[in-house]
Amino acid sequence: MANYDTEREGQIEFYKTFLPLIDPNLTLDDILADDNDGVLNGNLLEFKLRVNDLNAVLFQCVKYLSALRIKGKPVPANIVIIDLNAEQAYLYKSANYLNDIEKVYSGGASKSNTGFVGRGYNKKYIYGADQLSTTQLIKCLKETEFTRIHIDENCIVGWATAFYKAVPTARKEDFLGDDTGRHKTIGEIRNPSVFAKYIYPYKGITNVKFQYLMDKLNDTLQKKNLGAFYTPTTYAEKSHELLRMAIDRVPAGNDYVIIDRCAGTGNLEKGLTDEELAHCILSTVEYYEYKVMQEILGAKVRHIIPPIESDDTFNAGLVRGADALSEEYVQNPVIKQYVNDPNCTIILFENPPYVETTSVEHQRKGAGKKSSTWKNSFVVSEMKKEVRGTASNDLGNAFIWSAFKYYLRQPTDSYVVYSPVKYWKAQHLINRKFLSGFALNRKHFHTNIDACVAVILWGVESDNITEFNLDGYDIDMTGKLVSCGSLPVKRMYSRLSDAYYDRSTEPSDVLDGICVEFDGTECMSKTKKIYAKKRYNDDIIGYLVAMTAGFDNPDLNTKLLRAEAYNGHGFCLRKHNYLEKLPMFCTGRYITYNREWTERARVMKSGDGADKFHTDVASGKLDQWLRKCLLFTCIEMQNHIRTFTGSDGRFYRNELCMDTTNGPTVASKDLDLLICEDAELCIIDQWNTLLESAKQTDEYNPSLTYGVYQIFAEIDTSYKDDDGNTIWNNIEVHSALRTLKSLVKDYYNKEIVPTLFKYEFLK
Repeated sequence: MANYDTEREGQIEFYKTFLPLIDPNLTLDDILADDNDGVLNGNLLEFKLRVNDLNAVLFQCVKYLSALRIKGKPVPANIVIIDLNAEQAYLYKSANYLNDIEKVYSGGASKSNTGFVGRGYNKKYIYGADQLSTTQLIKCLKETEFTRIHIDENCIVGWATAFYKAVPTARKEDFLGDDTGRHKTIGEIRNPSVFAKYIYPYKGITNVKFQYLMDKLNDTLQKKNLGAFYTPTTYAEKSHELLRMAIDRVPAGNDYVIIDRCAGTGNLEKGLTDEELAHCILSTVEYYEYKVMQEILGAKVRHIIPPIESDDTFNAGLVRGADALSEEYVQNPVIKQYVNDPNCTIILFENPPYVETTSVEHQRKGAGKKSSTWKNSFVVSEMKKEVRGTASNDLGNAFIWSAFKYYLRQPTDSYVVYSPVKYWKAQHLINRKFLSGFALNRKHFHTNIDACVAVILWGVESDNITEFNLDGYDIDMTGKLVSCGSLPVKRMYSRLSDAYYDRSTEPSDVLDGICVEFDGTECMSKTKKIYAKKRYNDDIIGYLVAMTAGFDNPDLNTKLLRAEAYNGHGFCLRKHNYLEKLPMFCTGRYITYNREWTERARVMKSGDGADKFHTDVASGKLDQWLRKCLLFTCIEMQNHIRTFTGSDGRFYRNELCMDTTNGPTVASKDLDLLICEDAELCIIDQWNTLLESAKQTDEYNPSLTYGVYQIFAEIDTSYKDDDGNTIWNNIEVHSALRTLKSLVKDYYNKEIVPTLFKYEFLK
């Protein structure tokens, strides 16, 4: 009998004993990959100090196997429950619990397991005292059999991801193909080959069962190339209100058509009445979505483009003739007959795709150029003749621009379109009449991002409005709409870099300095392309990057460093004017402390209030507020300024921090003039606590001047113990740092943010 104090202790000892006898090349990291006690060959292992209820532990294992199935991972044939202190193991066969494994469970797997009725175990191993039993357990743990599972809508995305990972060159037809239609590729789910040991053939004749997941079942690059067409049903039904407002605008006696050029499987149209569907013209560029849409809506809508499948309709996973950006589509005679009819009202009703071909997936596979072919399309080429700037780099914008260019032509025509508002707010792609609209949470559109997506009803008439309001709606856990109030959307006209960057040079500047990485350390790479000019001057105390109007990748687009970033994109902060530049740094941290979906993609960074700001700075009106911005900058973790000696032999001191151990800093001198109230005094006290704790550590270097980030990176270090727990080397420092972080958000939102909005840094 063993006597372990913790389950982790016994688990590690078990693996140390048995792994060398099973596969000496395996490590604990190989086995412990899915938040369970381990998958070893064809075995799921579950450890307990003492097993008091075999059925309850068995049910916990069933939940683990359910999670593996949903992730697209093989389900081990064996369940091995191990009683550590009794040194006994119980073998169950997962095939006997397949019906339970193919259910979806919520909550922790170890919770609420009492009452499960299982079969008796298949075998018991007394490995602590019986050599024969021990050898039988070793034999069991060497087995590599798996229980085949059935594909359904709960697990198909996981298995699709696993398939494209296993077969990097595979396309959607290789996974999902069926024998309906003209193109008859039989995919993996219907004739398993790669997963023959893991899944049963899917018996569904078509893919209708997966209609709401079709965008997620594309191969990795196709997902990026096509963008997302999916619209959650709850939001689709809400946007029908806008569509019906558009229908109400149709003049008496007119026919009307509702055109959706990127309909996917048609989920945006589901819920429309038969009368409304009878006016719809739908198309989608992805072949398997086209087939599902044909099956679901083909008999109900007025037209699908193309109307029937021909021998050449399948075109490398796409639908020939359905590319809405092609000249062929713009001139499509089926649609053109309505556009050319003055007695027909055109309504476009669309959720255009969003695609970013500079993604990590594209770069990793070297497919960025290939996936940007849409930029060479007819519509984009024509768009570039009229639209300047970056607006033409967004696939969704091509749909919006072409809607007004080629389809909407009469005052009573309408466009109901889903899109982030930047096309109107920052890019000024259109100047049309705003009729109504809603703000929706992007997270529900098969993404993981909380951000604002607008669905807006636009009229055709020109209108130079500068602001409108959207009614905000989220979706709760039950699928119901939740009102989030009225959200203003204000147009912006200039960026921070346009209004505030200081690109001036000084006669005393020299170009023999250094450049740094984003973490504040000197860039010593010989492979990175260096764009920095390596400017040096005693007057330069930092380098600020404040890129982009939006808040995608906020940490990447807002940086504060001691010397120039190796890739440029910023400007040097100088002693004589750095203080008035810090609001740009503060602006870039907005989304970090305001993560509500209503903020991202609605609120943006702008330079529209620069004139008023500069006037008030010159008058001294903002002196105290600028010092508050400085205090915030000194305690904000994204301030990556460090103190170090560069390869050029110069000592680069952190001047934007409150560490005066080695004499005053530029920041400390200005902060001496800050009128401190309770909030400021609390922050300063906590900083002093942090610094004093840091000075007591072995890692502290008294010759350096420390900011918060350098303490975090070089002193607040940790390691993992044998149980996988994080152990902090300097717990006093870690505790003080966490407390300081907790003060930052409230101070920022109360003392900094209102003025950022007042001067339109945030808009």
